[in-house]
Amino acid sequence: MSTHDRDRKRTGQVKEVTSLTNPIIKDIRALSMKKFRDREHVFMAEGLKLVIDAFEAGWTVRTLLYAKAGRGNEAVEKLAARTVASGGLVLVVSEKVLSAITRRDNPQMVVGVFEQKTLPLDVVKPAAGDVWIALDRVRDPGNLGTILRTADAVGAKGVILVGDCTDPFSIETVRATMGSVFAVPIVRAGVEAFLAWRKGFSGRVVGTHLEGSVDYRTVDYSRGATLLVMGNEQQGLTAELAAACDTLVRIPQAGRADSLNLAVATGVMLYEIRRDVLPLDDRSKA
Repeated sequence: MSTHDRDRKRTGQVKEVTSLTNPIIKDIRALSMKKFRDREHVFMAEGLKLVIDAFEAGWTVRTLLYAKAGRGNEAVEKLAARTVASGGLVLVVSEKVLSAITRRDNPQMVVGVFEQKTLPLDVVKPAAGDVWIALDRVRDPGNLGTILRTADAVGAKGVILVGDCTDPFSIETVRATMGSVFAVPIVRAGVEAFLAWRKGFSGRVVGTHLEGSVDYRTVDYSRGATLLVMGNEQQGLTAELAAACDTLVRIPQAGRADSLNLAVATGVMLYEIRRDVLPLDDRSKA
């Protein structure tokens, strides 16, 4: 058991830490490595608003770190009190420590350490009108984070990571989600498990493909649930996953670029799929 985990179990603590050699800080810094995140089943998220939003979404902070400059800040103090009340550990740290943890010269005032959450594939049972996204071997954390953020924006129900994908809980991915990692359910699945689950999916399965013969704007997405399948950044969909789609569509292009960025293409597709249920409200008109 790590020092971080031992200290977490001593509920309701507040400590001041200024040394990078502190065992708890060393454990938290190690969360930059996937093997350590997987072993501890935790991840980091930066920013006061993001951590507050996570609390509001029902996530519990295992460890809250905030800069000494945050003392006296009402929002920070309230967040620290909530963390202690929920049994978490609060660390008041120097800016040097925060910089080392986040690898930023100008770090956010607050960092939270959260337990990872994923859904098992067998509990995903889309209803009519639901939209899910399946990503085949997505490798770029910025792309994955942006897709999670876009899925949140359009009201998609979740993202299924198929095969060897980048870690949704890496620092880079979490940053790119801008907090949507706490709002969008994430599923991890092997290819065989995904294909077996797909056989029981009663809605429309749509994949984008450079050889797709259907204009993505001509498909009727209004009937039943929709599963959008997007391929790897360099190679696109595998033949196996392309064959599992009901419809292969293409996004037309007029310029010299031979393809769109994965996150951009996914955004284009999601907004088309959700077109009829995303009217402008009063705030959008402003």
